[in-house]
Amino acid sequence: MDGLKNWIILTAVLLSCAGQAAPEVLIPAGEYKMPAKLNQKSIKVAEFKIDMRPVTNAEYLEFVRQNPQWRKAGVKKIFADSSYLSYWPADLEFGDKSMANSPVVRVSWFAAREYCAWKGRRLPFTNEWEYVAQSPYKNRTEIRELILEWYGRGAEWPLASVEKGSANRFGVHDMHGLIWEWVEDFNTALVTGESRADGGLDKNLFCGAGASGAADPGDYAAFMRFAFRSSLQARYTVQNLGFRCAK
Repeated sequence: MDGLKNWIILTAVLLSCAGQAAPEVLIPAGEYKMPAKLNQKSIKVAEFKIDMRPVTNAEYLEFVRQNPQWRKAGVKKIFADSSYLSYWPADLEFGDKSMANSPVVRVSWFAAREYCAWKGRRLPFTNEWEYVAQSPYKNRTEIRELILEWYGRGAEWPLASVEKGSANRFGVHDMHGLIWEWVEDFNTALVTGESRADGGLDKNLFCGAGASGAADPGDYAAFMRFAFRSSLQARYTVQNLGFRCAK
């Protein structure tokens, strides 16, 4: 009897989330400066929309229901490594119902792009994501304190639900403190390891010594974001790496 009751509750949770993409937030055109470059001209960002929060397990479950090629047992290894959705106990189960509203993680860049395309959207570009992420909640110090507190906690599992914290001034949730997120052009600053091939790259995005000439040396969290992105490959899946969509 208890099993039937739990099944009814879980079904109700899934039906309430099925097919519903995260609400979009309209981000006005603007400009900002990358903290890793001294005396850099402002980067202009055109108006766009971005999801209010990351994609959840319940939302991603609806995606794999309708797109069997992206289920954990059927995904091609060229598109996702062996850890793809590894915390899901089965193709169409993400586990305890409490995880329905937690961000989906262990998804590859390929999978994230396909999900967004299925919703008629795309992944945000780095400049768009950083523009929103650097938007103060109250001030930049608050953002740094939030990030440092997150780093200090280490890898937590299970992940908390989305929208637990306050939104930034654009009304966007969870840009910091919950997960890392894929962006469309994550590998535009990729370091190959070959010094001659990497001659045109801006090492200040990655090297600690380069921070001494940064526009904002105190914002070393931004350096970590770029370093993390540079370490990724499109088929990688990571325990605290998810995504949100834009258009």
